[in-house]
Amino acid sequence: MRIEKAMLVFKKDWREIRRNWQVILPIVVVPLMISVFLPVILTTIPNLAGSQGRPLNGFENLIENLPRYIQAQLAGMNDQQMMIYIIAIYFFAPFFLIIPLMASSVISSDSFAGEKERKTIEALLATPISDEELFLGKMLVSFVPSMIVTIISFMVYTTVFDVMALGIFNGMLLLPTIDWIMLIFGLAPTVALTSIGLTVMVSAKVKGFREAQQISVLLLIPFLALIVGQATGAIVFGPPVILSLIGLFLLIDLAVFRAGVKLFRREEILSKIA
Repeated sequence: MRIEKAMLVFKKDWREIRRNWQVILPIVVVPLMISVFLPVILTTIPNLAGSQGRPLNGFENLIENLPRYIQAQLAGMNDQQMMIYIIAIYFFAPFFLIIPLMASSVISSDSFAGEKERKTIEALLATPISDEELFLGKMLVSFVPSMIVTIISFMVYTTVFDVMALGIFNGMLLLPTIDWIMLIFGLAPTVALTSIGLTVMVSAKVKGFREAQQISVLLLIPFLALIVGQATGAIVFGPPVILSLIGLFLLIDLAVFRAGVKLFRREEILSKIA
């Protein structure tokens, strides 16, 4: 497999995507709004953030499962600081796994299904590149913009939260933490690749873009379960958990890529078009 051939597919699709503001605006605006509104709401609305002396109802399990060094930090905080810290650092963390999934699902759903609707699939399949190169190029054109959006959203979230929380935490900057850096630059890319690979496989089989996008939404369900697990304290996104998930998703990514290439059949796609 030659990477430069896959990059040709990437460049072709990227030129089309960057001109399509109907695709670009949702995957950029929605994550950025989330990255601004979440920390602003958390640090400015007392009923959500907690107030002095308010018991931490619903967070006891999460606090008990936190690493000891985090519990030591919490020991010096009042209830309001603890509530904000737990929500901002741990409860909101899984949302930044959903951002690359949301951003990439739109593009990856369009990978082959959109080509069919635009009647450009025949020319694409006739190009002298291997199935591996074609499949990889289609994955990259979803992966790169989704990770750019995720990283920028993380930077915005970190900046807004630190600025808004300066007074509450007496000038202490809480983000970024090692956990968040591992999540954004380690776990998020592997999760995104899994979702993209599966969605591209679906896109190659279905007839149109909308059908592919509807099916790709189902991939969000396991990650919504992570949010519930984090909120209940059943899962805590500390370094051991994040490293374990990175290893797991790397294996899944490899399996998905191999399965996608194996199931990809140019002749079958062309025969359905005909």
